[in-house]
Amino acid sequence: MRTLNKVLLIGRLGKDPEIQHFESGTVKASFPLATNEIYTDRAGNRIENTDWHNIVMWRGLASIAEKYLHKGSLIFLEGKIKSRSWDDKDGNKRFITEIEASDLSMLDGKPLAQNAQENHPSHTDQMPRDFHSEPPPPSDESILPF
Repeated sequence: MRTLNKVLLIGRLGKDPEIQHFESGTVKASFPLATNEIYTDRAGNRIENTDWHNIVMWRGLASIAEKYLHKGSLIFLEGKIKSRSWDDKDGNKRFITEIEASDLSMLDGKPLAQNAQENHPSHTDQMPRDFHSEPPPPSDESILPF
């Protein structure tokens, strides 16, 4: 039996991406993404729920995030759910669930086009809008011989 781990989200960045440059040259971007659900309950009240997702991007996508994304940017992304754990400085076991992005589309066309026009007036129509990730770097587990 096959399994599937795929996430599709449209939302806004909760803050500017945090960028890490590693000695190997690999780049990592992480940021919170807000998605909203709006519905009307049985009493006719409008209800809005916001969910926050921890997003991680690697290499080329991380470089795009560093250059073009900022707090409030509207994006569409595709990725997979990953969970990890670690021991904090007090020895407590900590857990986090993240979305590791593999594809990105920027939905804020106007601000990106304005940026491009200011920097390169003749290239406005040629600005990339959709980006695809390279595979993430291998984890320590993937280099084990068994």
